[in-house]
Amino acid sequence: MPFDERPREKLALLGPGALSNSELMALFISTGIKGHSAIDIGRDLISKYGSMSALGSMPVSALAKEKGLGMAKASKLAAAFELGTRVAREQVHLLPLDTPERILESFGPQMAHLAQEQVVVVTVDTRLKHQGTTIISIGTVNESNAHPREILRPVITRDAYGFILIHNHPSGDPSPSRSDESTTRRVVEAANLMQVRFIDHIIIGKPSPGRSAYYSFREAGLIA
Repeated sequence: MPFDERPREKLALLGPGALSNSELMALFISTGIKGHSAIDIGRDLISKYGSMSALGSMPVSALAKEKGLGMAKASKLAAAFELGTRVAREQVHLLPLDTPERILESFGPQMAHLAQEQVVVVTVDTRLKHQGTTIISIGTVNESNAHPREILRPVITRDAYGFILIHNHPSGDPSPSRSDESTTRRVVEAANLMQVRFIDHIIIGKPSPGRSAYYSFREAGLIA
């Protein structure tokens, strides 16, 4: 491989933004196997799992079984993905969570590829900046239940200005169920009663042709 196309040298010359996903992964994979370079292994993994986000959600034990990895290299990759997730968590404090797109950008990497449905409440201050995140429930593959009382508890205990309700659909389709709509209506009533602002209820899915990666109840008109 030409000197200026090797991932390490390319990074030093042009910066990390110049590297492809497979080239970045190659820096952690370090060495290839017969017939496959570290870049080839990274490219094959991305192709198999469909995205970096999906790959990052895999347990270390599963990654270790992939061709060309093993436990040591799988651990390095898992650590790299976890560092990225922690950086995203830190950055969520910097910008107001004032649009569905920004909420998806902040919480999608953590929730889009969960195998079970998870419900979280994100509390915000008057500038709509993140105060805290609380997991309300973790359900089965298909559904999770959350009572308005449990949803509003962290909002009240943190004396928050408002909150965002977020949950994922493991199927990847963010379209709301009747239960999602019913829960949202009850939470709207409870929030109005408690005089706290219900910013939005976001369902996180996975993008596909002709389908958004999220559903916003505010955009749909169910939250005023």
